[in-house]
Amino acid sequence: MKSFPVSLLILALATATAFAYDPSPLQDICVAINDPKSAVFVNGEFCKDPKQANADDFTFMGFRKPGNTANPLGSKVTPATVNEFPGLNTLGISAARIDFAPGGLNPPHTHPRGTEVLVVIEGTLLVGFVTSNQLNNTLFTKVLYKGDVFVFPIGLIHFQLNTGKTPALAFAGLSSQNPGVITIANSVFGAKPPISADVLTKAFQVDKKTVDYLLAQFWYDNN
Repeated sequence: MKSFPVSLLILALATATAFAYDPSPLQDICVAINDPKSAVFVNGEFCKDPKQANADDFTFMGFRKPGNTANPLGSKVTPATVNEFPGLNTLGISAARIDFAPGGLNPPHTHPRGTEVLVVIEGTLLVGFVTSNQLNNTLFTKVLYKGDVFVFPIGLIHFQLNTGKTPALAFAGLSSQNPGVITIANSVFGAKPPISADVLTKAFQVDKKTVDYLLAQFWYDNN
């Protein structure tokens, strides 16, 4: 019997590894449970009988009106994820409308499950994202004008700031039906229960008085 070629064995193992992966989760956490009666559906939502579906299931009208930017950030994100737009279920995409008052900011945040592509409809936006520690936390930033498009890679911290004197409007497409949002300041200083001040003072290299001040602030969520 001839020996099995080593090259074919390596190829077989590589192919098996390439196809043996866990699907990306569509929720933040999923704790295993033995009782199915107390369980929830994972990676998506329960599906309507396709024979009962209609055009309204695939229509979202939430972008018709501007978002209310009268808030501390001067911006408002109107999401169209599977939570607001059921027709997106299993399709792997979502969208958002982002309204900015003059000087309005969509603060540093990440989407743990989706890449974002942004198009400016009106106004001028300073946008940027920061790479991971592996690439020395490099900032990529650009001033965008009407019609410009910018992409924010999945999971990286990014932001948008209206640097103009008039309102700005942008639309975003995301590569997940439920991309998630982690606003950095809210998560670090607005966690419930709060992160220990000892942790924050050492992490940010500031005194406890500064940390206590930040922990006492109201961290507005513009989503």
